Amino acid sequence: MNMAPQRTIVDQVSGWFTVYDDGFVDRTWTGPPEFKFMSDPVPPHNNFIHGVATHDLFIHPDSDDLRVRVYLPEVPDDSRKLPIILHLHGGGFCISQADWFMYYNTYTRLVCETGAIVVSTYLHLAPEHRLPSAIDEAYSTLVWLQDLANKKAHQPWVSSKGDFNRVFLVGNSTGGSIVHQVAKRVAGENLHPLRLAGAILIHPGFLRSVKSKSELEKPESPFFTRDMLYKFLQLGLPEGTTRDHPITCPMGEGEALRGLDLPPYLVCLAEDDLMIETEMEFYQEMKEAGKKVELLMSNGVGHSFYLNKIAIDVDPKTSQETHKLIQGISHFMRNN
Repeated sequence: MNMAPQRTIVDQVSGWFTVYDDGFVDRTWTGPPEFKFMSDPVPPHNNFIHGVATHDLFIHPDSDDLRVRVYLPEVPDDSRKLPIILHLHGGGFCISQADWFMYYNTYTRLVCETGAIVVSTYLHLAPEHRLPSAIDEAYSTLVWLQDLANKKAHQPWVSSKGDFNRVFLVGNSTGGSIVHQVAKRVAGENLHPLRLAGAILIHPGFLRSVKSKSELEKPESPFFTRDMLYKFLQLGLPEGTTRDHPITCPMGEGEALRGLDLPPYLVCLAEDDLMIETEMEFYQEMKEAGKKVELLMSNGVGHSFYLNKIAIDVDPKTSQETHKLIQGISHFMRNN
């Protein structure tokens, strides 16, 4: 009787995923079952629910490799054009997808607040797709938006309603790291008629191999532990590199930044984030390089607090800081 070969676990992050010796990655949620709904996919809906409709599509007709979710706000049928947000999700480069409930809950709220169209890229995940894969996919999505602006491509919602003169990059956690890389890549490019109006980095995944004081002393949460952080980056960064790679450690590139025509930045930080020290260092370096950069600090909360629907519902502090964060992002967009 032939027996199927047994897989051996080679890497694991409790609750989130398991990597086997044959390359298979199991991302089945195994943490507390009451939290599972936050990582459940939300199906797209072309009808408006709570003022927002969603649609999934492949952005290259001849390829089924790169997909986006589009959010459209319900607005009066007039000629007013809507700003466009290109959202790049976090997850340590290894987990999460654009259709997860935690993102749906956040970005439907942001769409209603800002009146913007959101385009959220389904980034391929590491370790099957290590960096710079996700950066290349984010850049490709921005080029697709440029093709829509040039009428080389067409997507009914974005083409008819989108203001390509007001495109914002938004990324959370490691998605914030990707935002910075994309903004640098296009700094010398002519994107006309598309204009990159701003870059919004929410709790960006910036740190070094040598742990900062905040990494050692700030409290962990069930959704963001040191083990999770370091393991995901180990599996996501290019093989043979460390957390000192420029993608995760852009601190120290101040001189190189001076010559780049970067858009205005909004750096959103959380006081109790493990990475607060290195994130603040990045913000200070942007200022010293003469870049237009604003800081939005959320007090008394930790990394990606605004994605936790349960905390928003039961904890007034989390709810208040989430409201302030969304208001701050909306204010930045109105001013740019």
